[in-house]
Amino acid sequence: MKSTELKPDEFPAYFANYLNQVSDEYTLVEELEISVHRLIKFVQNIPLDKFDYRYAEGKWTIKDILQHLIDAERIFAYRALRFARNDTTELKGFEENDYVDEANANKRSIQELLTELAVVRQASLSLFKSFSEEEFLRKGIASNNQISVRALGFAIIGHQNHHQSVFEERYL
Repeated sequence: MKSTELKPDEFPAYFANYLNQVSDEYTLVEELEISVHRLIKFVQNIPLDKFDYRYAEGKWTIKDILQHLIDAERIFAYRALRFARNDTTELKGFEENDYVDEANANKRSIQELLTELAVVRQASLSLFKSFSEEEFLRKGIASNNQISVRALGFAIIGHQNHHQSVFEERYL
């Protein structure tokens, strides 16, 4: 399945920004695999002095953003698992700024962060490969919004692509 197959009732309107940043060249599973390699290669080419750089007061560093991508992917994958298994419990949102404040990403090496990102993506890839067509179409409520399992998968990719664009526009 490709991102262009998503229907408007499968995701909240504010997710459109992320989903529009996903290429329809590949399937969800293919793009989950390809996009993480693309991001890792991109980050490895960033000059070392940029990893702790903030383009404005109060903004996140590249390390903070990488940790944010890791945390958000874990949360999106967890939501996808719950909804795929027909769990109808409404899931609360998370405050991304609080997560970044508590993560201490700037005390970690860039290699540690990239390794964790790759491991988390491998777990997400395995999870999404396990879903049936029926499970991909299941929906649940997270952050007071309905979202499908497959939209969560595409959101992982689009969210990553969004932040890579931010790197290019504001950090380099």
